[in-house]
Amino acid sequence: MEALNNFVNAVNGIVWGPVMLVLLFGTHVYLTIRTKFIQRYTFKAIKLSVTPDKEAEGDISGFGALATALAATIGTGNIVGVATAVALGGPGAVLWCWLTGLFGIATKYGEALVAIKYRVKDKEGAMLGGPMYALERGLGQKWLGVLFAVFAGVACFGIGNMTQANSIATMVEQNFNVPPVATGVILTVATGFAVLGGVKSIAKVCETLVPFMAGFYILGCAIILFINAPYLGETVRIIFEGAFSPRAAGGGFVGTTIMMTIRFGIARGLFTNEAGLGSAPIAAAAAQTRNPVHQSLVAMSGVFWDTIIVCAMTGLVLVSSILKNPEGMEGLNGGLLTSAAFNTIPVVGPIVLTIGLITFAWSTILGWSYYGERAWVYLVGTKCLKPFRIAWVIVVFIGCVTALDLVWNIADTLNAMMAFPNLVALLGLTGVIVSETKKYLWDDNMDAWSDDDIPTVDK
Repeated sequence: MEALNNFVNAVNGIVWGPVMLVLLFGTHVYLTIRTKFIQRYTFKAIKLSVTPDKEAEGDISGFGALATALAATIGTGNIVGVATAVALGGPGAVLWCWLTGLFGIATKYGEALVAIKYRVKDKEGAMLGGPMYALERGLGQKWLGVLFAVFAGVACFGIGNMTQANSIATMVEQNFNVPPVATGVILTVATGFAVLGGVKSIAKVCETLVPFMAGFYILGCAIILFINAPYLGETVRIIFEGAFSPRAAGGGFVGTTIMMTIRFGIARGLFTNEAGLGSAPIAAAAAQTRNPVHQSLVAMSGVFWDTIIVCAMTGLVLVSSILKNPEGMEGLNGGLLTSAAFNTIPVVGPIVLTIGLITFAWSTILGWSYYGERAWVYLVGTKCLKPFRIAWVIVVFIGCVTALDLVWNIADTLNAMMAFPNLVALLGLTGVIVSETKKYLWDDNMDAWSDDDIPTVDK
């Protein structure tokens, strides 16, 4: 098992290596240019996200689709992942993490657009969409669609379920002395109530959970930044300086090279916001929307909240806390570094962080359950829905009581491999993305109804 784990780790170093980082970040920049900096419509997108389009076809509201995608995207990576970037890449990694979000908005917009344009309906009228349908119907490359669905259908049980459940059980045991078995029972029951009802049930839970968990965590960060106010000017300065110049060890920070800073910042940013991986468009395709651009704008606002806001605030909290207490935080990494920063809030700081981590991890379980079931529906049809949902709930319990290093590493590899067929769809259909954007957004026809046919498939 140890040898297998080492092998998977080596594969991870390749699939999440420089080629992947350049490919993903390069796609972000390319689509930003082709869409004429679609990011300038971010505040319009936020407004659309809370404006229902009830008369349009779809399974859930636009906000429900966004909340489901955010539930899967905002996870422990926003807290622990950013801390890892700062610990290994220095304070400048925060800026590179933030830039992946800024440019990743264009990629999230593009992948949502093609997912909606090429979506289909099953025999019951439920929407089916995502990179697999864009590859099959848009590019005529069904084999790549199958490949994506296989990667997503297997990866979901690891990265979206077992590892998240294990994180929750571990945190609850460490902070409240609750046995993992007890946590597993409670978490399994709660997940069952949310997941067994399908996307409408998941979206309903996420519409309530996501604003609460994000708001609760952001409030905690804001309190810490208020306490650390004397250090904020210096924090911003060294983040910008550190992003473009090497930094010697000292003052609570490790020594870094420019390449280390860029690598860890971009890697954690890409992993956190999932732009380019092809997961979030699966939820976007279920939304009620009058045309592809309408919901694509809503979908891209998810990166704004995930990376531009949540990750940025985590980065500011970490760096300012290190400046304030360099001796106390020196040598810490990941969750330990974040925990030390939240100790700035007397008594309740660790509780705020623990609740944030638990809700972030559980929301990821809910969001990824929908991604996984849509991948399996593409592969074998709707007959898999009930067995998949039951299996998903059972695996939650297994994740709470099982050590998961190998599972995490395998899922991490498959998660990265999802990006390759998705990027083929994005780059191959860039012309469609541009023409649809011109038709509805640039020509000021956002209220127009799409004339695209949504075929019914025998699934």
